[in-house]
Amino acid sequence: MLPVLKALADDSRLKILWMLEGRDLCVCEIQALLGLAQSTVSRHLQIMEDAGVVVSFRDGSWKNYRLHPSPSPLVQGLVGALRLAAAEAPEAARLRERAGDVCREELCSRTAA
Repeated sequence: MLPVLKALADDSRLKILWMLEGRDLCVCEIQALLGLAQSTVSRHLQIMEDAGVVVSFRDGSWKNYRLHPSPSPLVQGLVGALRLAAAEAPEAARLRERAGDVCREELCSRTAA
């Protein structure tokens, strides 16, 4: 239970959770949205994946993340409670909207240049 609670008890990870509510994202997209270093975003995602909150999958050269499709009852309950709280948090709606506007092709070409 403790890894799940720790995974959801961080401001940046909560923001990642809100963004993943809207769509699958890669590290570079999350990095751009949160203004965090790639290594920091990767560490947050690893903690969330280890706790069963998110899953990763490959799509070409991108490693994408999404909310776990069949989480444990504990994760399901906590994420459900956070969804209710997010409904009243304007920042959650803004992050989901911004996540819908990022373009990985543009981001990755900028970081490669």
